[in-house]
Amino acid sequence: MEAIVLAGGKAERLGDAAGGRPKCLVPVAGKPLLAWQLGRLRRAGVTRVIVSCLAGQEHEFERELADAEVEVVCAGEPERLGRGGGIRYAASFRQEDGDVYAMNGDELVDVDFSGLLERHRATGAAATVTVARPPSSFGQVDLTDDDLITGFHEVSTVPYWVNCGIYVLGEDALARFPEKGDHETTAFPELVADGRLRGFRHEGLWLTVNTPKELKRADEHVAAHPEWLA
Repeated sequence: MEAIVLAGGKAERLGDAAGGRPKCLVPVAGKPLLAWQLGRLRRAGVTRVIVSCLAGQEHEFERELADAEVEVVCAGEPERLGRGGGIRYAASFRQEDGDVYAMNGDELVDVDFSGLLERHRATGAAATVTVARPPSSFGQVDLTDDDLITGFHEVSTVPYWVNCGIYVLGEDALARFPEKGDHETTAFPELVADGRLRGFRHEGLWLTVNTPKELKRADEHVAAHPEWLA
C-alpha cells in the first residue's frame, strides 16, 4: 500500500518556531511532525510514501525522514499546483495502480487507516473522505424568534461533519483530479453527482499545526500519549 502526503506548507504562521524549515519538518517531541504520521501509516501496512513538496526541498525531506521505516519518495512540484494538482502529480510517482491513501502532512491525526481502507473497499466508492467534528471555540446561544436570549451552552465540538483531509482514492477518482487547482471544487463534486463519494467518520484526535500555540499542543500531546512513541 502506498500513501501520498501533501507537504508544501511554508510555515508562515509558525514564524521563528519553524526555524526556517518546511512546516511538515518542524520538530514535535524530537521528531519532524510528518514522521509521526508516517509511523501510523507504517503500522497500517503502508510501505511507500510519496511526499508532495516544493522542487528543491526533496533532499531535505529525504534526510529528515530517513529513519521513518518506510520508503520515502519526494515529488517536487515545479510550481505550486494546489492540493488537487499536488495529489495528481504525486500519484504519477506510484509503483502500483489501485487505491492509495492521500493526506495532509502538517497534522497529528489518529485515524484508523485500516478501517478507512476497509470501508472504502466495502462500499465500492471511487473515493472515501475522512470526516470529523473539530473542537468548537464558541458557546451556543439560544434565541427566541424575537431575539430574547434564553440560555447559553458550552459546545465541545461543532455539530456537523467537516472534511478531515484524509482520503482513500481509487483510479477513477484520481483520473478526475485537476492538474492544477483544488479537487474539492472539481473532482469531488463530480463524484457526488455520480453517487461515488463516501465518508468515514473519525471522532479521535485531529490536531493541525499552524501556529506556535498548536505546535505546543502537539508537543504536549505526544509527550502525554505513549502510543505515539511506539
